[in-house]
Amino acid sequence: MAKKWYMLTVIGKDRLGIVSHVTAALYDGGCNLGEATMARLGGNFTIMLMVQFDGSRQALLQQIEPVVQSLDLHAHVNSISAELHHHLLPDVRISVYGADRAGIVAQVTTALTEAGLNILDLESDVAGSEQEPIYIMTIEGQAGEGMASLQAALDVMADQGIETSLTAIETMIA
Repeated sequence: MAKKWYMLTVIGKDRLGIVSHVTAALYDGGCNLGEATMARLGGNFTIMLMVQFDGSRQALLQQIEPVVQSLDLHAHVNSISAELHHHLLPDVRISVYGADRAGIVAQVTTALTEAGLNILDLESDVAGSEQEPIYIMTIEGQAGEGMASLQAALDVMADQGIETSLTAIETMIA
């Protein structure tokens, strides 16, 4: 039977040992791991992990169930097409700072997408204080319509009190 690829998402309160316990359970179950993103968000920890496994989606969930239950985590599995080694490399990085308010992510990403940005990675954080929160985003992507188009979109945001910076990323592959 050919091995299949799955996207495993695990979420729960951050605590010591989540990564080691989850990955050990996968290894013990005969899984091969692909690309992964793991991050602490607030007081929570999340894992998105490509898993190669010869069993079913349900069998993969059963494989990690003891760890998920013991650490009070939540897991979700989707079948995926692996497409390893087909990386898109970003050519721009955009930093965004603005008063934290509902809709800021949608506003910024919509404007950048309309200006031709293919968003490859987005990280955000909330800084400042509870009374005056500041939303911070770092976005990397490919500028399909060039830097001038992106800068024009960012200039409109500046008029709305959102501070931004646009930087070209020089990727050298030897």
